[in-house]
Amino acid sequence: MRLSFATLLVLIALILVVVVEGRTVLAFFGIGVSPLEAAIAGVVAIGALLLWAVRPPGDRSSESDRSGDDE
Repeated sequence: MRLSFATLLVLIALILVVVVEGRTVLAFFGIGVSPLEAAIAGVVAIGALLLWAVRPPGDRSSESDRSGDDE
């Protein structure tokens, strides 16, 4: 896992704050976002974060070998 459990919880909480306050900011400019749309956006963002967090880090040594000189 790329992140500790505590860091993951903090990031999820920040995503929730951004989603809720984002609705408020958009409503201030006259753009209506329903609670369902906000919930879907939050679930997608949290799902993407969880997928990234549990994915094993890739081996980057092969990328550096390909970018080197082939002479």
